[in-house]
Amino acid sequence: MYPEYLVAPMREDLTRVGFQELKTADDVKSAIESPGTTFVMVNSVCGCAAANARPAAKMATQNGKVPDRFVTVFAGMETDAVDTARDYMLPYPPSSPAMALFKDGKLVHIIERRQIEGRPAQMIADNLAGAFDQYC
Repeated sequence: MYPEYLVAPMREDLTRVGFQELKTADDVKSAIESPGTTFVMVNSVCGCAAANARPAAKMATQNGKVPDRFVTVFAGMETDAVDTARDYMLPYPPSSPAMALFKDGKLVHIIERRQIEGRPAQMIADNLAGAFDQYC
């Protein structure tokens, strides 16, 4: 676990653009299993989250079609919430950062850390926009 003062600005980076923080396993289950579409961002303290993932996620919120819900869990903090989100992302291995789109509780699109590292935020945001256009 990281000190809260360290992760607070990283949490706020997403919550100030409308992401809801999920801090319990029940919160995650409720969001993902709700009818409609849910975008889950597994936030992280790593450099690729700061340089690529969070900027891409924020850009994607501006797409013409967007999910019904934008939510986030923080790796290394609320373990039960993160583990539950990752369970829904199976068979993909745990990854942080990671981004996943669910429709009616089913995983329909995922971007893993290996697809985030070294890629510009705009490229990742375009990938998300394509998924939003298709599923939302």
